[in-house]
Amino acid sequence: MPSSAPWGGVAFETMKSAIFLGVVLLLLPGFLAACSECCSFKDLENLQSLITSMAPAILKEVRTECIEISARGALATCPSGYTPYACACGMGCGSWDIRDKQTCHCQCANIDWTNAHCCKIVAN
Repeated sequence: MPSSAPWGGVAFETMKSAIFLGVVLLLLPGFLAACSECCSFKDLENLQSLITSMAPAILKEVRTECIEISARGALATCPSGYTPYACACGMGCGSWDIRDKQTCHCQCANIDWTNAHCCKIVAN
């Protein structure tokens, strides 16, 4: 059955793609010239080198301090300044979430205990 497209189905789609590519290639140099303040790949390489060279010095100045908080029931809240990074639930429950960036919540019914692994970053 003949295609109802004016240039014949697949050929028409190929032509549309070719026209789009041509327009992009014609406009690209203008966009690049207009963006004189944009970052180049060399700028990104320099930034990566800077971050890589600074990382050991920064890591010497900080450390993580972690504690475990245990509570009866489905909620265990980390103390102020600490953030929960993992939770553990009693009754074989493996479904949990972190509420308000502070509290471990076990999602199963009738949970008997919940643990929160709480950490903070401190300066040496």
